[in-house]
Amino acid sequence: MTKKELRAMMRKLNRGIAPAERAAASERIFARVERSEAFGRARTVGVFCSLADEPETAEVFARWSAAGKRLAVPRVEGDVMRFFVYDPRTMRPGAFGIAEPGPGALECAPQELDLVIVPGTAFTAAGARMGRGRGYYDKYLALPGVHAVKIGVCYAHQLVGELPAEPHDVAMDAIICDD
Repeated sequence: MTKKELRAMMRKLNRGIAPAERAAASERIFARVERSEAFGRARTVGVFCSLADEPETAEVFARWSAAGKRLAVPRVEGDVMRFFVYDPRTMRPGAFGIAEPGPGALECAPQELDLVIVPGTAFTAAGARMGRGRGYYDKYLALPGVHAVKIGVCYAHQLVGELPAEPHDVAMDAIICDD
């Protein structure tokens, strides 16, 4: 199966998840993240603002902030992604309709991130990740200052036996799914 075919198949499967099951699966995924050693040690956590076919992150922003975590969210500018300190007052629709920090948001330097929660189209148990095809996360996670633990999150059906790998693909340190 080509990357394009696999992306289309996963998009269809993800969109076929009923809203109640998506919410329950997301809760299981992020509860597992919260129980991880990396989360326990992290002071600053990079986390994505979810699209309709990704594990829902809206609930974790309030919960993780209340738990004393400093959160950072990505913003895409052209072909570059950077993380900014999460402040709900600065959030607005951005690239691809994804919520992102607007003007005036405080940038979070790559070396400040202790943990990055990474979405993907598909993952392997060994940590390989296939994104949506633009390479934003691969480029960001390959920056010299990034030393964060990388946890990929997904629904159980997104965990596959193997993925076509490219030299620029950045492997995850762990994968957490809802099963």
